[in-house]
Amino acid sequence: MQRNLMIKTGVIAATVLACVFGVIGFPTSLKQAEANAGKRIHLGLDLSGGTHLVMQVHVQDAAKTVADSMIETLRTEARTRNILVDGYERNDPKTLADTDSIQINIHGVEQTKSSAFRAMVADKAPDWTLTPVSASDYRMNMKPYALLDLKRSTVEQSLGTIDRRVNALGLAETTVQQHGEATDAEILVELPGVDDPVRVKDILGATAQLKIVSVKDPTAYQTEAAAMSAKNGILPLGTELREWPGHGWYVVNRAPVITGTDVKSARAASDPDSPGRWETGFTLSQDGGERFEKFTAANVNNYLAVLLDTQIRSVAVIQSSIRDSGRINGLSSEQESEDLALVLKTGALPASIEIMNESTVGPSLGTDSIHAGLYAGIAGLFAVVIVMLIYYRKAGINAVLALLLNTILLIAALAYFGATLTLPGIAGIILTVGMAVDSNVLIFERIREELRAGKTIPAAISAGFGKAWWTIVDTHVTTIVSCLFLFLFGTGPVKGFAVTLVIGLFANVFTAVWVSRAIFDWETSGKELTELSI
Repeated sequence: MQRNLMIKTGVIAATVLACVFGVIGFPTSLKQAEANAGKRIHLGLDLSGGTHLVMQVHVQDAAKTVADSMIETLRTEARTRNILVDGYERNDPKTLADTDSIQINIHGVEQTKSSAFRAMVADKAPDWTLTPVSASDYRMNMKPYALLDLKRSTVEQSLGTIDRRVNALGLAETTVQQHGEATDAEILVELPGVDDPVRVKDILGATAQLKIVSVKDPTAYQTEAAAMSAKNGILPLGTELREWPGHGWYVVNRAPVITGTDVKSARAASDPDSPGRWETGFTLSQDGGERFEKFTAANVNNYLAVLLDTQIRSVAVIQSSIRDSGRINGLSSEQESEDLALVLKTGALPASIEIMNESTVGPSLGTDSIHAGLYAGIAGLFAVVIVMLIYYRKAGINAVLALLLNTILLIAALAYFGATLTLPGIAGIILTVGMAVDSNVLIFERIREELRAGKTIPAAISAGFGKAWWTIVDTHVTTIVSCLFLFLFGTGPVKGFAVTLVIGLFANVFTAVWVSRAIFDWETSGKELTELSI
């Protein structure tokens, strides 16, 4: 008996030391202990302050990209099969609702090969519906199931890209998840403790759609109107106007040779050609490098342009074949270069995003919330201690010690697991205190019943713990199941409440059954007690 009690005491002491270490480490001063605790216990947005964003994904941009890619595929395949087609063009959906009407118009199909053309479309565009408009003109619309898949995949890719960018920024305990209905294409982003929200928003919102395209007309027109005038108001099919800020407007091919999905890595560096300026170099994947090499080898002495989103970043003459690398120069600062490298490495957003709602929580509000939560917890704990000491006398001290250890275990678990403490989490801690007291009350009342039945004190204690055990397990398991559903279907703050409560429940089983029993055993060990203060 004595040996088992010593083992129990050793386990409890080791647990307490591990908990203290998990929260404050090995501090040399009280100030360092507070600093260590602040680093290891992460505070949520509602406590530490930060930024709350609701962003809408412009799925119509992804639909345009898919349509442009399909046009280039059809153009290339028609040439391979010797089918003459005068031109292709798509419409320009402006809103999310307009995405359903994405359309490609095809003009001047060689009538003698109309059957071959329809077979080609069926082979290369199974997700599109081809509708004849006239003997030589056709219309293509994306099928409904393909549109749904496009919307879903665009939002999922945007979620993944934004999440990678947030992680690359080193922001801890963030939330990135889908918001609202799936048809809304909205993403919720919560960034606790952000000290430069403007920069973070710029990085998250940067589409960073890198494109390398061929330049159809190397003339730099001073204005967009001048370029259209030079072309008699009509651009060549498959081309568009893009601006190189500070240099002019260029007519470039709409279909890219290389896109951001072909980028394998990116890095920031100083520009060797312009002292004081910066650049971002990038390396292409194997497949992208092979395509780029073929294109540049076939277009020596022609021009190409590097586009980022809708603007040209550089225009250059192809002097020889280029395989797998390039650079974007003319950047104004090291920060801009590093940010561009970050968004290229983490992947381009498949579509642009728009911030629909933004709110900022100041740290002063978080401090007030922490203080209010602490005051509520301390007041509740103090009231519980007084009631337990008055009603259960010395046994109440047992319950108070177990209750304090329960709180220490919970806070240490949050520190070890890297969990986030939110205002609902503090509510979970306070609720855990109530359930811990409830477990002790169950055990104490069972012991009282056994004493009234005439059992000896050691037998009454043993029977009391044994009979209360299954009741405690039952109440805790049902609560844990409820918390599981809260975690699976709840939002961030609700999940924080569920996690904190579950950790507290497991700690409660340890303290109410193991620790409390050990204290009773110490009180009765080697003594002939005739009365138990309970």
